Amino acid sequence: MSDWRSDRPALRAIGAAGWARAAVKGIAMALLVYGGLILLLILRQIERPLCGLARPVTPFITQGVCRGALAILGLRVVTEGRPMQVPGAVVANHGSWLDIFTLNAVQRVYFVSKSEVAGWPGIGWLARATGTVFINRRGSEALVQQRLFEERLRAGHRLLFFPEGTSTDTLRVLPFKSTLFAAFFTHGLEHALHIQPVTVTYSAPEREDPRFYGWWGDMDFGSHLVKLLAAPRQGRVRITFHTPVPADGFAGRKGLAARCEALVREAFPPEPVG
Repeated sequence: MSDWRSDRPALRAIGAAGWARAAVKGIAMALLVYGGLILLLILRQIERPLCGLARPVTPFITQGVCRGALAILGLRVVTEGRPMQVPGAVVANHGSWLDIFTLNAVQRVYFVSKSEVAGWPGIGWLARATGTVFINRRGSEALVQQRLFEERLRAGHRLLFFPEGTSTDTLRVLPFKSTLFAAFFTHGLEHALHIQPVTVTYSAPEREDPRFYGWWGDMDFGSHLVKLLAAPRQGRVRITFHTPVPADGFAGRKGLAARCEALVREAFPPEPVG
């Protein structure tokens, strides 16, 4: 049986109608995303000197753009539960670059991403402008990153982590890595924070591969985006908000990570074998 990481969905011919859909939707999304980015950058010039790290206005622009992008794409979003109102962070399973849009559409958060994303054409620029926290996977950077997380959390930013450390084919949840959870146990921060686990579940369009929305390994972003834009129909994504977990209810990061992983798995469909 092949490893899911090396198995790829078969590519279908797009056809003239598909290319037309991709062009129309692609132009609309580009105008929305980069138009929103320009507005965000202008308003951020006012926010920064007045509010410092706080962003009382611009996260609403990011959320509106993400909602609009999903509407253009035609992906239906279903939510269960509610985003927490208390201070803290969010952890979720990670299946696709689409998670950035779907999770931002239903709540105002700041993503934590690997440092390589900062240099990606187009995407890196967007990520930096919207306040993404970039992390370096080298162990020598752990303390620096922990201080950065603490600074952002104390500023009231709701950081969103993907504890699996990588994206998947959307059909499984990988074991949560506990390293990033250490940021919640510094200088008494655990007594003020709750962590909300969130389950993201994609349902492919009818007659499409169940992994339709998955984006993993060395899959090319451009071709994946075109495939989604060209599709004649879309599926849906279900976002399940679980009850927030108090960080100080656990002795350390490993127990907290295990509990969050268990909650995310509870709302996830049975995983395929292999």
